[in-house]
Amino acid sequence: MNELGPPVNWQGDAIDCTTCTCQDLLAQERCQLGHACVQDRYAKHIDRFFDWNPERAKDFLTHAYFEVRAVATKHVDVFHLPRMMFDSDETVRWSAAMRLPPKQLVTLMADPHREVRIRVAARLEPQYLGAMVNDADYYVRQTVARRITQNLLPLMMRDKDVEVRCVVARRIDAYRLKSMLHDKDPAVRQEVAKRLQDAQLQWLADDPDWRIRYEVASRIPESYLVSLLQDEDAEVREIARSRLAAATQPGRANGSNEAIFSLV
Repeated sequence: MNELGPPVNWQGDAIDCTTCTCQDLLAQERCQLGHACVQDRYAKHIDRFFDWNPERAKDFLTHAYFEVRAVATKHVDVFHLPRMMFDSDETVRWSAAMRLPPKQLVTLMADPHREVRIRVAARLEPQYLGAMVNDADYYVRQTVARRITQNLLPLMMRDKDVEVRCVVARRIDAYRLKSMLHDKDPAVRQEVAKRLQDAQLQWLADDPDWRIRYEVASRIPESYLVSLLQDEDAEVREIARSRLAAATQPGRANGSNEAIFSLV
């Protein structure tokens, strides 16, 4: 007996090989009840059947059970894939989106199911992703932000999702980073701080979030550190103090550094 119990079809009925349209494959050992069977309710067994018999996939694209259609779509030749974009079940459309040539995915950009749109955003050619920057689903937009061409990233700088804006801050052209300095979320400003040149960090020296001021104090040129010696956060004060102390070590000391350190 199969470990999952007696083999049954998608409606819960016992499978009868004598009435199956693929019974000719039994004698050739190209199907096996409870292991590689197109009539089985389990997708793993259906998938194995089509692994053994990919030429039969085209015969099951209209099967009543969505799992059969979805797995058949995974194995069918590419010439039959376009019709599956319009299947009533999102699992089938998702399976089609996994294999369709990228240019054909444009048809699925407005699919009603997020999983389909996520797959589209992951595979669609970047120059076409501008149409998905306002997708209703945050994860679709994150995927778009990771792949969209840089010239279109400014369209997503004010996205309502923090993670989307973080992705934008990591990828956007350096000269546009200043436009994200005052993002309302510190996670975004921290991503901006990581990419700013050291001298530019003075723009964030008064940031309300201590983690960002710590990033500033860790990298800003020493001549700007004095103001951070009085920071309200102890860790920010300490990194500023330790950097100024290091600047006055033998071999580095000069009149300018000594004057700065006298303020510590």
